[in-house]
Amino acid sequence: MPKGLYIHIPFCVRKCPYCDFFSVTDMSMTEAYTDAVVRNIKAARESFDTVYFGGGTPSLLTAEQFSRILSAADICKDAEITTEANPNSVTPSYLRELKAVEFDRISFGVQSFNDSELQSLGRLHTADEAASAINAAHDAGFDNISADLMLAVSGQTRQSLENNLRRITELPLTHISAYMLKVEEGTPLSLDKKALESIPDDDETADMYLEAVEFLERHGFEQYEISNFARDGFECKHNLKYWRCEEYLGIGPSAHSFTDGERYFCPPDIRDFISAEIQGKSVTGSGGDREERAMLALRLTKEGLSLAEYPEMEKPAAALIQGGFLKKEDGFLRLTPQGCTVSNEVIIRLISQKW
Repeated sequence: MPKGLYIHIPFCVRKCPYCDFFSVTDMSMTEAYTDAVVRNIKAARESFDTVYFGGGTPSLLTAEQFSRILSAADICKDAEITTEANPNSVTPSYLRELKAVEFDRISFGVQSFNDSELQSLGRLHTADEAASAINAAHDAGFDNISADLMLAVSGQTRQSLENNLRRITELPLTHISAYMLKVEEGTPLSLDKKALESIPDDDETADMYLEAVEFLERHGFEQYEISNFARDGFECKHNLKYWRCEEYLGIGPSAHSFTDGERYFCPPDIRDFISAEIQGKSVTGSGGDREERAMLALRLTKEGLSLAEYPEMEKPAAALIQGGFLKKEDGFLRLTPQGCTVSNEVIIRLISQKW
């Protein structure tokens, strides 16, 4: 059965203060890095029905480098092929080149349509540049376009959130990822006392999330995962592999994989990755067991967890259903929007029961 292929492109013009993903700012290594990715793909000898370039900033690669990488892979017909992109790193001509390469999906890291919020997040684009990039992608022939939006960022108000939601739903998008900001330990944001003081508190954050869910669904974006919304038929096929416990191969430093029941990652060292014949492998354990499948299924708000497969969940779910955190429909347990705001606690309460 074909796997998903994730390729980490760890280059950034500069690091955003909230980001803890592995990346470097030395652009002199992009060509050697491309060669190493090609080498690892060929060595894998797998076929893929989804391909996802994440980062970092994948759109810092040239279209020719993307083409070489994709040509090295055995990609199934009608595969979903996605790249992430920053609005400031694309031009209309570059987007036309990407479309010609084989990409059928592009995901923009917008985060906000408020320029002051973008500055606090360390983003290099403006709100107008983000809108222009999305429109240019649509003009280049992309009919499957996604954008990321951050909720409860430093200084955000209900009014600025409503403006963000209004502007993002006016654009030619098929998919929106709306994430609640998470302050990761060790990032510059985690050490910025002033910025931390202006982040909405937990109650305000929950209210913003619920407002976003309601607004997006009212404008045709159905929630199918805690942080993901899509127009009908445009759910991200690659990310669904993660949540359905299907197999995928990750290539590049810090990229994770799940193959043959084993979870592992490539150590986050770009020079080692470039110099090694085959990327390193650090095993984190087995995957796809009963508990993990239950946890991931509960993240899928449209699919949910099957009570036929997990009958023991029905009893502990009763109180959570009564509290409005879960709903039971057609033999499945699904998180409600309110349940999504405390999803970790809800999921832990369910899976901590004796099997």
